[in-house]
Amino acid sequence: MATPETSKSRRAALRYELLTLGDELLLGLTANGHLTWIGAELGRRGVQLARNVTISDEAPAIAAQFRESWAQADVLITTGGLGPTCDDRTREVLAAALGQPLVFDPAIERAINDRFAKFGRVPTANNLKQAYKFERGEVLPNANGTAPGLWVEQDGKVLIMLPGPPNEMRPMFTEQVVPRLTQMGLLAESEAYIQIRTAGVGESALETKFQPLFDRLPGISIAFCAHLGQVDCRISSPDGQYAMDILRSLADDCAALLGDDFVGFGHDSMVKVVADGLRAQNRTLAVAESCTGGLLANSFTDVCGASKFFQGGIVSYSNDSKMLLLDCPECLLSQHGAVSEECAVAMATGVAEQLGADYGVAITGFAGPTGGVGENPVGTIYIGLHTPGGCWAKKLNYPGPRCAVKERAVTAAIDWLRREVFKEARKAALPLAN
Repeated sequence: MATPETSKSRRAALRYELLTLGDELLLGLTANGHLTWIGAELGRRGVQLARNVTISDEAPAIAAQFRESWAQADVLITTGGLGPTCDDRTREVLAAALGQPLVFDPAIERAINDRFAKFGRVPTANNLKQAYKFERGEVLPNANGTAPGLWVEQDGKVLIMLPGPPNEMRPMFTEQVVPRLTQMGLLAESEAYIQIRTAGVGESALETKFQPLFDRLPGISIAFCAHLGQVDCRISSPDGQYAMDILRSLADDCAALLGDDFVGFGHDSMVKVVADGLRAQNRTLAVAESCTGGLLANSFTDVCGASKFFQGGIVSYSNDSKMLLLDCPECLLSQHGAVSEECAVAMATGVAEQLGADYGVAITGFAGPTGGVGENPVGTIYIGLHTPGGCWAKKLNYPGPRCAVKERAVTAAIDWLRREVFKEARKAALPLAN
């Protein structure tokens, strides 16, 4: 087993594997979000997953893959198969493979009973299946469910077994697994890279823009990751050649070069950045939506503390609702149509006035697959923006499936709002955390 003095090079040589279990994953009924989430969390601490294997709930498949992975991995993480039903077999199969008996743990039983009591229910007998742990293992308490996680150290390796539901697995991983692995020297104590979040510039263009700066530090590691409407750039020094303060200085120069295309450092979403900017200025926001059907409002209500800046949203799908709820003039809709620059401006202004907000954002368009006409084909989106300094609209076109058009429209609206919020902040010379 590694010690807390494990070096960066030693840590990089460790092999981490992830086994995601469940027929629902293989059938496509549930997306394998565990891979992307756990992979990202480990990556922040200087570790890259060597492999992820998704396997069925059948005992022979679990046993065969576990034996293969256990022979190669230094740290093996499993998700799923710890519940109370007959298809939850991970605990029993892995115990047999490791040659460890399972023992009943009264503390787990009490936790299960207490959780059911909170909801005024009594656990069925099969729930006690979850009250067993490895004889030479430890329990990772589950504050959000009945299946505890399990921790086993054997053969100089670590086995970490976590429940499948994300709302149970993720808190256990961040609050229990990461600290323990860090204490053992198997993860870096802090983030192993600096991440620059950008918007409005493509991946290849971003690399071209940054390359002269990167050339100043030969041997640094650069990684780009494109998201919807955004590109992240990660800067690191895996061999420790450059200290973090040198990397931060380089990242600062990159941010200055980007101008308004710089979203922030770290992992905050664009919505979170906008929210922080609005709160710093003591400004409020309201949104009006047609074709996006509430997605824009939902993005802002996902932010903790949204009530401090978000006044509300109006989904006005029909022309009648635009007139009734947003005071869009009937003559404007008749002359220019609901999918127009004029309508987007009227919607943004109307929602700001109706809900008493400083900023109003509106989206209207043809998300498809039908509805486009003439100069406004399917995929045409108009975004309206009402600010303390004026009101404008812009036209965009996003060919593609309906859901993709809606998501891209929301991202574009948030990005435009971000730029205007920070423009107002610069005018007022307000310092922002970003």
